[in-house]
Amino acid sequence: MSGETLAISVAAIVAGAIASVTGFGIGSILTPTLSLWMDGRLAVAVVSVPHLIGTAIRFWIIKGQVDRRVMWRFGLASAAGGLAGALFQSAITGSLLMIVLAVLLLFVSASELTGLARRMRFTGVTAWIAGVLSGLLGGLVGNQGGIRSAALLGFSLPRDVFVATATAIALFVDGARMPVYAITAREELWAMRGPMVIATIGVVAGTLVGMRVLRTIPETMFRTIVAIVLAILGVALLVRAMGMIR
Repeated sequence: MSGETLAISVAAIVAGAIASVTGFGIGSILTPTLSLWMDGRLAVAVVSVPHLIGTAIRFWIIKGQVDRRVMWRFGLASAAGGLAGALFQSAITGSLLMIVLAVLLLFVSASELTGLARRMRFTGVTAWIAGVLSGLLGGLVGNQGGIRSAALLGFSLPRDVFVATATAIALFVDGARMPVYAITAREELWAMRGPMVIATIGVVAGTLVGMRVLRTIPETMFRTIVAIVLAILGVALLVRAMGMIR
């Protein structure tokens, strides 16, 4: 097994497991991993395939817990943002977007850990704006899951409902952006079918393991775990963005 295959396999398993626990993480972990061997924009498109499959499996397992009101209001807005982001992906500078995303994630994480987030709620227009923003960032830089889950913390959803609703919304976004990638990067995606298959297998394995872990996490600890993962993601994105600028 080559170093590339091993790295992608491990990253995919970890990504699938984390996504099953927090509702996000596949794109956030796999995209920078694949970017080590291919162009960043192509990595976003390649990851969309294992992301869709892993998310679909997670949804099938936990679908009965979805908050339909949040799913439709937030999900449709996210899908619209994801489509727009995918269309404009090639025209936007990735480093600046990563810095903005990193700062947002760090702010949400700090708000949750300090208790400020408990006084913040997304309703009406605010919920739509949060949805569009999360989808837009996903289409542009492949990290919509973090900002989506950050926004969903404002709805005060129980653990299983949170993960199930985040998963359902992720399917909206994937359905909107994948056709764009299939049209604009069809030949490149086919050329990268090997890493894509490896990543997909790893994500599926990690998802099945992660769903078991989710059941063992107390409700009182869940939001703190999500906040910590958001902080780690925010720092990682900030470091990566600074490296791109240099």
